[in-house]
Amino acid sequence: MTIFEALRKDHDIQRDLLAQLVETHGDSEERDSLYQQVRAELQYHAAAEERALYIPMMSIDLTQEKARHSVAEHHEIDELIELLDETEYSATHWLTHAKQLQELVTHHLDEEEQEVFQLAGRGLQEKQKTSLAGEYQEEMKRQRSL
Repeated sequence: MTIFEALRKDHDIQRDLLAQLVETHGDSEERDSLYQQVRAELQYHAAAEERALYIPMMSIDLTQEKARHSVAEHHEIDELIELLDETEYSATHWLTHAKQLQELVTHHLDEEEQEVFQLAGRGLQEKQKTSLAGEYQEEMKRQRSL
């Protein structure tokens, strides 16, 4: 498995969780449960992805700028999560923020899959693509067990 396949698998999980989250209502157990899952997945994924993909990409001239842009988007996602954390589930604008999060994450994932992966695919060596997948999966396992 390559780093790109490993990331794409988790991207699908994020898309699915976000789609379910924006269908929730008010201060419900379902909203809380889904939000906690989304929040955790996004944070674990960003940390693991930065380590396994973006740090190696930053050392390659061809991919450095794209990697920096993607890391900046991770920070934007973190800021929206902070905003959601501070908002009551029952507040009318909670769902508005959740939908903004869904849009931002979806844009980020699409951009990664359509642009970043292609560029990284040209910059990284074949054996690196496989070894980085292992690093990413190990880091995700570590994050999820914390």
